[in-house]
Amino acid sequence: MSQKIYVGNLGYSIGNESLSAKFSQFGTVSSAKVIMDRDTNRSKGFGFVEMSSSSEAAEAIQALNGTDFDGRQMNVTEARPMVPRDNKRY
Repeated sequence: MSQKIYVGNLGYSIGNESLSAKFSQFGTVSSAKVIMDRDTNRSKGFGFVEMSSSSEAAEAIQALNGTDFDGRQMNVTEARPMVPRDNKRY
């Protein structure tokens, strides 16, 4: 079963491909997405990686949390479920 990982404190030059490559050394990356600001089209400094198994995800979290990636110390944790929001922008 796949598991989603939250990756915070990313450098603004980090893209989906480099994020995926960083995590692929710990197993199969199903998806990697850096979250972009819709107004400026600039990275918000965090993203999500989905690993193909929970054991691979746990290994990646253990190995990468607090490590340097492009000059910034990453915050790597298990992703929490998304909470519905009522403040939609139109």
